[in-house]
Amino acid sequence: MNAKLSLAALALMTTTVGVAQAESAYPHKYSVTITNITKGVSFTPFIAAAHKNNMRVFHIGETASEEIVAIAEGGNIAPLQEKLSASKKVFDIASSEGLLGPGESVTLELDGKNGRLTLASMLLPTNDTFVSLNGVRLPWYGKVTYLAKAYDAGSENNDELCANIPGPTCGGAALSPEDAGEGYVYPSPTLHGEGDLSVEAYGWSGPVAKVTIEKMW
Repeated sequence: MNAKLSLAALALMTTTVGVAQAESAYPHKYSVTITNITKGVSFTPFIAAAHKNNMRVFHIGETASEEIVAIAEGGNIAPLQEKLSASKKVFDIASSEGLLGPGESVTLELDGKNGRLTLASMLLPTNDTFVSLNGVRLPWYGKVTYLAKAYDAGSENNDELCANIPGPTCGGAALSPEDAGEGYVYPSPTLHGEGDLSVEAYGWSGPVAKVTIEKMW
């Protein structure tokens, strides 16, 4: 290969790499559809964020943050929304309104780059259980479906007493600061039929939500 051809090839390669980098950095639009697949549980408003790869809002086996506790015990997404809004790792945030009942769906739209998605919401009626996808990959193209699990925040004991559970079913207190709970996040084993809650009416088995993420452009 002569010198002129080598320079031309190098220039073409540099241009191609530059175009690829520009395309990968360009923001994309994602549609996120969340479906409640439980028999009797309702979800509080969801918060969802498109973000960089190196971010997680909780870790199994570790103490839940105050922001996650606010969601898991009271369905309050405002503290986590404020924290995510201040993070340089977050591309975009979206949230839903009202309760999402069994079999119902809600769709959120997010702008983002080729990164990850996190979402969370409280399960009602429970003491401190939340549903979450914690940093799953956004699709490069087309769409992908995830089954989201329920997690116990470990911030309140699961006495299943309505006095300690907020929402329309129980109407109890949202937070129990005097109750230290188990002290760490773990996969929720569902209700155990004590207190005021019926496993038959409000229990679940396996994943609690279906989440379909579609790259719109």
